Amino acid sequence: MVCAAVLLLASVFGLVRAARGGRFRARPRDGAVRLSAAELGAELGDRATLVQFSTAVCGPCRPTRRLLADIAGTTPGTAHVEIDAEERLELVRRLGILRTPTVLVLDPAGQVVSRASGQPRRAEVLTALDRASGAPGSSS
Repeated sequence: MVCAAVLLLASVFGLVRAARGGRFRARPRDGAVRLSAAELGAELGDRATLVQFSTAVCGPCRPTRRLLADIAGTTPGTAHVEIDAEERLELVRRLGILRTPTVLVLDPAGQVVSRASGQPRRAEVLTALDRASGAPGSSS
């Protein structure tokens, strides 16, 4: 009985985590975290910045890197910064990064406006970019 209950709970947890993985959640703008170019080790984008936290052993980090680099390369004013979570533990702790990849979307001032844990989908990244830049039709 106990084993069956544990298996059921683990299955439910896995399904919920899989369903929520890679989805962007909007962050409140008041009191939100702001990151500077110096903290990131790279310049912020004029429109938005995609910040990816990765580790060497993270399987979904490579396709996420390709996706974000492609979007940044084809979306004017957007920068992509990849941060090795193992080398930047102080920043990981400050931001509450619990898994990789984690993607933060920053507005032009460096304020975190969206966050996704897990591998994001292209459409969700583009929607988060629109929110960050205050594009028409966005929910900011």
